[in-house]
Amino acid sequence: MSATPLSTSGLLISARWRRSSRSTGMNNCVEAAVLGGGLLAVRDSKRTDGPAVLFTEPAWDGFLASVRADARA
Repeated sequence: MSATPLSTSGLLISARWRRSSRSTGMNNCVEAAVLGGGLLAVRDSKRTDGPAVLFTEPAWDGFLASVRADARA
């Protein structure tokens, strides 16, 4: 799995961010945005002007599979 740190840029500012459905409304979650070209950006909802991490689709799928496997263990 690989992830690339990325500073906030025009691409991220204009992105359509979605908050986790598990959010409690207290800004203690993550937000994600599909950027196109097979990339997904993830950021801390408390730092919307801060950095985001970019994942390729396969890397994000691998991350989710790993989290789900750990949750079942």
